[in-house]
Amino acid sequence: MNAATPQIFPAAPLRRPLMETFKYDNTVVRAFAIATVVWGLVGMSAGLLAAIQLFFPAANLNLQFVSFGRLRPLHTNAVIFAFVGNGMFMGIYYSLQRLCKARMFSDKLSWVNFWGWNAIIVAAAITLPLGLTTSKEYAELEWPIDIAITIIWLAFTTNLIGTILKRREKHLYVAIWFYIATALTVAVLHVVNSLEVPAGWFKSYPIYAGVQDALVQWWYGHNAVAFFLTTPYLGLMYYFLPKAANRPVFSYRLSIIHFWALIFIYIWAGPHHLLYTALPDWAQSLGMVFSLMLIAPSWGGMLNGLLTLRGAWDKLRTEPMLKFMVVALTAYGMATLEGPMLAIKSVNSLSHYTDWTIAHVHTGALGWNGFLTFSVLYWLFPRLYNTKLWSTRLANWHFWVALLGMMFYVVPMYWSGITQGLMWKQFTPEGFMQWPNFLETVLQIIPMYRLRALGGSLYIVGAFMMAFNLWKTAKSGVFVPETEAQAGPFRNQVIQTPADPWKHRWLESKPVLLTTLALIAVLIGGAVEIIPMYLIKENVPTITSVKPYTPLEMMGRDIYIREGCVGCHSQMIRPFRSETERYGEYSKAGEFVYDHPFLWGSKRTGPDLHREGGKYPDAWHYNHMDDPRSVSPGSIMPRYLWLLTQNLDTNAIPPRISALRKVGVPYPHGYEQRAIADAKVQAAQVVLNLKQGSVTANPDKEIIALIAYLQRLGTDIKAAPGPTEASSTNRVAQAATLPRAERN
Repeated sequence: MNAATPQIFPAAPLRRPLMETFKYDNTVVRAFAIATVVWGLVGMSAGLLAAIQLFFPAANLNLQFVSFGRLRPLHTNAVIFAFVGNGMFMGIYYSLQRLCKARMFSDKLSWVNFWGWNAIIVAAAITLPLGLTTSKEYAELEWPIDIAITIIWLAFTTNLIGTILKRREKHLYVAIWFYIATALTVAVLHVVNSLEVPAGWFKSYPIYAGVQDALVQWWYGHNAVAFFLTTPYLGLMYYFLPKAANRPVFSYRLSIIHFWALIFIYIWAGPHHLLYTALPDWAQSLGMVFSLMLIAPSWGGMLNGLLTLRGAWDKLRTEPMLKFMVVALTAYGMATLEGPMLAIKSVNSLSHYTDWTIAHVHTGALGWNGFLTFSVLYWLFPRLYNTKLWSTRLANWHFWVALLGMMFYVVPMYWSGITQGLMWKQFTPEGFMQWPNFLETVLQIIPMYRLRALGGSLYIVGAFMMAFNLWKTAKSGVFVPETEAQAGPFRNQVIQTPADPWKHRWLESKPVLLTTLALIAVLIGGAVEIIPMYLIKENVPTITSVKPYTPLEMMGRDIYIREGCVGCHSQMIRPFRSETERYGEYSKAGEFVYDHPFLWGSKRTGPDLHREGGKYPDAWHYNHMDDPRSVSPGSIMPRYLWLLTQNLDTNAIPPRISALRKVGVPYPHGYEQRAIADAKVQAAQVVLNLKQGSVTANPDKEIIALIAYLQRLGTDIKAAPGPTEASSTNRVAQAATLPRAERN
């Protein structure tokens, strides 16, 4: 052969990656989907009953288990952790398998997650109406249930990470980034905020006190919204919206900025719930600044979702799922713009403690979480049952009824919130308060409460329409328990990757590194805000006149917590003329050093109680709890008849004194042995005070302890009263700090 002649060899065969056949698990997805629908109906119905009680208190039928104070945390837990929680797991278990091209890491862990999570919800549905609560918002469940939550969340996280590690797709899609951030951050938030010392099987006290407890709680509370109600649902949006629209995500680069900016900034914003409180100014300012910064990443995510629909808007006429998704994204954009605006101090001074906050929260809950969950359910059920949606027309009716319901809910709440804020601050030209009686503001907004209940009713009617539609869809098809798929190991894949901004495509192929960096991003803000509260004593100046609660006051405080009074009454007087004129001296950080937990509150359906002590005689409080309208005509507060008949559990006093000492309350060692006797002495004095008001009561009833607590509120920094002014509460409070010989 001539050397110039090119040699021709047969082309080498292309090595095709070894294809593996596997099956996606649909059974656990269906279980979570059904639970989502059921718990959604339960949680919304509880909320409707609570809303009705705000203009018709007798709707509780004088039953303690469904009184507003106990029903409200049941409603919030059922909607957040039962409805949204099951919806989150439903979407994650469906999408993660398909994004990773792998079955879940462990079917057993999947079912541990399902049964364990729903058992926790059942436990919450039992314990909260019984009054077994910590009173810390979105973290009301007591310590045995907290431990169960930790175990089940660990099972979920293990299953999530295990599936990612055994994936057949090299790069992690944006939805998975949000799932990882959710799993890690919720675990950190729950564990840190739930550190508590048990004082019985269903009673505990947080290790944090007063200002520190408030900061940790709202670091948790705000980020429970961020990392339980937002980031996992953003992940679902990034998966299900492109699927339904049959369009790619608008911008890969924008999704990168959206993710990292959101998880880093969000964790700092919690203190904006505590503006103008006793929290140090530096922490309040951090919360406000980072809240304003949140607008950019939040709107980046919203726009990335809406612009994904470019070229697919015609599908909105035929796809109910897309209608719900568009409203969900719009509500997300509205809520994430309004939230930072409410974090501006001047705006917050008007909005905080009013129904404006309720309107804001429900714009997100009803619009973002509710509508997105409905959207995913409508998309999933036909695919799980290999059929078509039973009635597109009924789904469209659901959309319009639910949208109308949401409007009838949030608009009246905005109206009532602004009305409350303005009336509370109004002064006459002569310099007197225009509305000195708090009840006058309540009477003005009752029509808005009725409209709110109408809106909630419409929203629930829509949810029942969906439940019926999904049930008929399931009946018309055949459930597909497993979906077969094929894919090769990602290590054998040769993938043409687009331009790699900031080496992020490389990072997506390193799940352990990505997880580590995400964890670091969310830990920084919490550490910067929380650690100085313990290291720098000047954050909580000492007030020497502040003493621990007496045993009877301590038990009264626990009853106050049990009944959910903090859901309607704040104990935080802000340094505004309108508040100091109405309530008294503004609240100081040092006044709360023995409060486990803090009770600053976040809503004023009734007046602030921080200076309640000595304001009214003991008989007034007795009659007020017996029948609020007998002393405050027109009041919407429910009756608490059971407090007048139920015996105080004095046997609980010693273990509670011991637990409080462990968290830093300076009760003397051995005080447990004489605490019950001291409680009986103070109870006898309260009974004598009641007789002066023509009220006959037994000293062993719960109402006596509650009166003792209410009469103590705010009295530690008041000028010492004269002998005839001093209430039994104040005298025994001072006596409790003396040696036994001096007390006798």
